[in-house]
Amino acid sequence: MPPPVKVPLSIKLGYGFGSVAYGIKDNGFAVFLLFYYNQVVGLDASLVGTALLIALLADALYDPIVGQLSDSTRTRIGKRHPWLYAAALPITISWLMLWHPPEMSNGAAFFYVLTVAIFVRVSMSSYEVPSLAMMPELTSDPHERTNIMRFRFLFGWGGGLVMMALAFAIFLSPTAQYTDGQLNPAGYSQYAILGALVMLISVLVAAFMTHKPIVSAYHDKGSAADKNGGFGEIIKSFTYPPFARLLLVSFFAYTNQGIIFALTLYLFRHIWELDQVAFFIYSLCLFFGVVIAFVSVGPVSKKLGKPHAAALFMLISLAFGSLPYWSRLLGIFPDNDSTLMMPMLFSFLVAGTGFGISAIILAMSMMADISDMYQEDTGKKSEGLFSAGMFFMQKLVGGIGLFLASSIIAIVGLPDGAQSGTVAPDIVANLNLYYVTITTIIALLTALAFSRLTIRYPAQTKAPPTAFSIAKEAS
Repeated sequence: MPPPVKVPLSIKLGYGFGSVAYGIKDNGFAVFLLFYYNQVVGLDASLVGTALLIALLADALYDPIVGQLSDSTRTRIGKRHPWLYAAALPITISWLMLWHPPEMSNGAAFFYVLTVAIFVRVSMSSYEVPSLAMMPELTSDPHERTNIMRFRFLFGWGGGLVMMALAFAIFLSPTAQYTDGQLNPAGYSQYAILGALVMLISVLVAAFMTHKPIVSAYHDKGSAADKNGGFGEIIKSFTYPPFARLLLVSFFAYTNQGIIFALTLYLFRHIWELDQVAFFIYSLCLFFGVVIAFVSVGPVSKKLGKPHAAALFMLISLAFGSLPYWSRLLGIFPDNDSTLMMPMLFSFLVAGTGFGISAIILAMSMMADISDMYQEDTGKKSEGLFSAGMFFMQKLVGGIGLFLASSIIAIVGLPDGAQSGTVAPDIVANLNLYYVTITTIIALLTALAFSRLTIRYPAQTKAPPTAFSIAKEAS
C-alpha cells in the first residue's frame, strides 16, 4: 500500500456535509412518514407500510444498477461527480412532492405515496451510492477511512436530528386549530420546504468540495484503467464471501434500525406519554449519541479490530436501548409522572443510539476495506458496486423493518389518530412487549454476525493509489 496519507480536514468536512441530505431523507422516512400518512392523511397503516416497503424494494434493485453505472462512467469530470451534480434537483423536487399530496381517495393516496417515495429514493441513491464509492478513493488507510466515515455519520445524523428538533419545536407545535401539533398538515409542509432547500445545498457543497481531488486523481490514473466487468460484475461482487458476510450483518442491523425508527413516535406517545417539549428535548439529546459514536469508534476499533469492536458496540447498544422497555414490562421503571422517568429514559436511549451508530460506522468502513480485498483477489475495481450493496441491503431490510413496525401497530390494535394517554393499557403493554422482544433478538444476531467477520488488508505493494497519495507523490 502507498504510505498512509491524511485526508485534509476541509475535504472530510465537505464530503461529510453531503450526508446531511441523506440524514434528512432517512429521518423523515423513518420517524415521520408512516405517522404522517397514517395519522394525518388518514391512510391505513398497513397500506402505508406496504407502499413504503415496495418503494424500498424498487430502490434496492436500483442501487446495484447505479453502482455499476457509476463504476463505468467516463467523463471529463470523472465517474462519480456527474451523478452527484445531476441528482441535486430531482432530490429537491421529489422531497417537496412527498409531503404535499393532493386530496384523493385512499386507493389513489396509496399509489401516490408509492410513486413519489420511489422517486425520492431513486434520486437520493443516484447521489449517495457514487458518493460513498468515493471513500475508498480518498485514502487506503483503514483507520483513516473510519475517521472519514465518522464525519459522514456526524453530518448525516446531525442534519436529520436538527430537522427533527425543528419539526417538534416549531413546525409541529400546537396551534389554535391543532392542539396536537403532530396532526397539523401545514407543519409537515413547512418541514418539507426547509428540508428540500438544505438537501439541495448539502449535495452541491459536497460535490464541489470533493471535485478537485477526486477528478484530478481520476485523470492521473487514466480513465480506462479501472473499468469493471459489466453487469455480470454485480453478481460476482455481491457473492464475494467477505462481502456476503458483511451483507448478512447489514441484514440484521438495518432490520432493527427500521423497526426502532418507525415506532419511535408511537412508543413515545403511548408508552412514555411524552409531550411536545419532551420530543424536542429528545431530538437535541440524540446528538450526544452521535458525539459518543464520533469519539469512541476510532480508539476502540484500533484496539479490538473493526469486527470485534462493532460486535461489542452492538451489545452495549442493546443493553442501554432495551433496558427501559424491559424494566417497564417488569414494573420497575419510574412511572410516567415521575420526575426521574424522562432523564433516565433519555440517558439510556441516547447511549444506546450512540453505540449503535458506532457499529454501523465500522460496517461502512469495512466495506471500503473489503473493496480493496476484492481488487487484490480479482484485479477489478468495483467501489460503486460495493457501496451499492450496502445501500441495497440497508433499504431491502429497512423496508422489512418498516413493514414489521406497521404490522406491530396493526396486530396490537392501536387506534388511528389516538391521543397520548387515551389508549387501553393492554394495547400499550403489547406494543412494548412486541417491540422490545423483536429488537432484542435481532440485535443479538447482529452482534454474533459482526464477531464472525474477518478483514484481510492487502499487501503493501498491491493497494490502489488514492486521490491524496497521488497528490502527495506529484508534489
